[in-house]
Amino acid sequence: MSDGAPPGPDDAGAPGAGADRPAPGRGLLDFLNVAAVVLDANGRIVFWSPQATDTFGYTSQEALGRYAARLLVGEENRDRAVELFGGVMGTGQPWSGVFPVRHRDGATRPVEFRSMRLLDDLGDVYALGIAVDQAALHDVESRLALSEQLVSQAPVGFALLDTDLRYRLVNRALERINGVPAAEHIGRHPRDIHPDSKVETVEKALRHVLTTGEPLIDQHFVGRTRADPGHDHAWSVSHYRIHDPAGEVIGVATSVVDITERHRAAAEAEQARRRLALIADASTRIGTTLGVEQTARELAEVAAGDLADLAAVDVLDGVLSCRTAAPRADGPELFRALAVASAFPTHLTAVADPVGEVAAYGPERLITRCVRTGQPVLVAHCDEQDLRRIARSPQAAATLARSGVHSYLAVPLIARDEVLGALDLLRVRNPAPFDADDVLLARELAARAAVAIDNARWHQNVRTAAETLQRSLLPPAPPQRPGLRIASLYRPAQAANEVGGDWYDVISLTGDRTALVIGDVMGNGIDAAATMGRLCTVVRAYAALDLPPDEILHHLDDLTDGLEHYIATCLYATYDPHTGQCRIANAGHLPPVLTRPGHRPQLLHLPSGAPLGVGGVVFDTTTVHLHPGDQLLLYTDGLVETRDDPIDERLTTLLAALGPAGRDFDSLCGRLVDAMRQPEDPDDVALLLVEAGHHTGRPGSR
Repeated sequence: MSDGAPPGPDDAGAPGAGADRPAPGRGLLDFLNVAAVVLDANGRIVFWSPQATDTFGYTSQEALGRYAARLLVGEENRDRAVELFGGVMGTGQPWSGVFPVRHRDGATRPVEFRSMRLLDDLGDVYALGIAVDQAALHDVESRLALSEQLVSQAPVGFALLDTDLRYRLVNRALERINGVPAAEHIGRHPRDIHPDSKVETVEKALRHVLTTGEPLIDQHFVGRTRADPGHDHAWSVSHYRIHDPAGEVIGVATSVVDITERHRAAAEAEQARRRLALIADASTRIGTTLGVEQTARELAEVAAGDLADLAAVDVLDGVLSCRTAAPRADGPELFRALAVASAFPTHLTAVADPVGEVAAYGPERLITRCVRTGQPVLVAHCDEQDLRRIARSPQAAATLARSGVHSYLAVPLIARDEVLGALDLLRVRNPAPFDADDVLLARELAARAAVAIDNARWHQNVRTAAETLQRSLLPPAPPQRPGLRIASLYRPAQAANEVGGDWYDVISLTGDRTALVIGDVMGNGIDAAATMGRLCTVVRAYAALDLPPDEILHHLDDLTDGLEHYIATCLYATYDPHTGQCRIANAGHLPPVLTRPGHRPQLLHLPSGAPLGVGGVVFDTTTVHLHPGDQLLLYTDGLVETRDDPIDERLTTLLAALGPAGRDFDSLCGRLVDAMRQPEDPDDVALLLVEAGHHTGRPGSR
């Protein structure tokens, strides 16, 4: 019990209740195997306990009525035994000590004795001897001493609590851990000692052990005690139910080992592992495309998680147009917001600069300082003034304050010694402030992203120039030609890929005839677009000479053979509206598709020829008669080629997608591209669709 008093009515149902009543079981005396022997005044054995048989070896039949000195003491010690017996009986003074006793097996063993005189109600005098084998006694004493030393001197905190979970014993180590003297523990509950609210979990665990008897081993617990109230500590705690020798539950023992250093080392190792995992994740997720906005989103999404609760990516406005502004110390900087991401659903993303908009921030702003110095800006603990230098407006700063934003970090985006912008990070739910390790991690992420953003912006500028050049060389709109309806479409590849050399043209010839041209320069970028422009110009020049299609391709082949390493495919056709004849020559290009009213679309089987630039190839002209309503589709390989599908299967898919002639003529090109291509397909596509009208019947020119 906590106060040494017998249990009251409230203790009746608790483990160990009724400990003041006799209960079967074994006590400490049973473990010591204490023997009791009673001698009369003459030294005869008149009482013999069962434990005496265990200690001396003689049964009660062998011992009772015999002189103890003759039975239990050798001759060499008999006089001393008689002398001691006489002293106890004569003076009444008890005697205790070790005396050699002869065991029944003939061996002499030292036995610990306690002897005293007894007087019965008749006035007769007896001697009571209580004996314990000295070896057994020393074993118990050693164990008790060892237990006491372990409890009192061990570096492990130890406590014994009674069935009401009140402290009964606390060693010095636990005294130091808790920061409370051992004496102040006694009679109090753990919740009276520990200020940490988590102590309720500890008491719940203690009750579980007390009720079930199942020990809880190595339970990790992190909290604070009065010994160090300003810092968290970690402990390994174990609980065991304790019984007395009679088997009664007397309480629960608790051992506490301070594992703070191990816990911190494990936490640091886990944090390092997570940082490495984050960097590895960033290496696969950031820069997956050559899109500036996509790269910025990838950076923000990677940072908003283990590193920050809110992340924003802003670049200097001149960066996107590849303009390098001279550094200045005063005046505002223009930032364009590219991405905002949050680790959890929150309205805070709405207070950031809207993605795509431009904002001007003066030199007092933290993001401005970051990009002008090229150094991280860390505010471990933000106050209201800091938030005003972070947020885009006073209202936004107030929102950040109400939401619990408490720490800020900005790192510059630097690529090839040029500051492109900054990565802004905020913490809200994560209670830890940004520290030096976070700065290193953020700089690593920003450095990887900055290179990708720099590559993407230059790629976009080159791509824009190439696309502008290419579009300027294509017909601005399908011209109206006698006897033909014409529709066309050019669609560049997605922003992550370079523009190719696809082109088409519609050229007026003599006699109301029309030249239809489609081609593809193998390669991409501004060089391919420039080569395409040269070919387009040459085709128009040769077309003005009114040469047959095969001769025009022959001249183009000679020209292309001198254009560095470029190879191009081309299909050249002339149509005469008076005769309905369409004369076609092919230089390695995909076959056109002919669709006649009432018939399924079919590929025109033409001599394919070799691509332009191979040199020394003979081209052939094939004549096809187009009836009114017939449609002829010319296209580049971007419409049908993929990385995974055979070209024959894709051509079959194209024929199925075309459908009957005359349906949705004006929108057919766009519908075909949407049906045949995926948004991420890497190639350009050009289409030229014509539909023959009624023939005039007049003879056409050559």
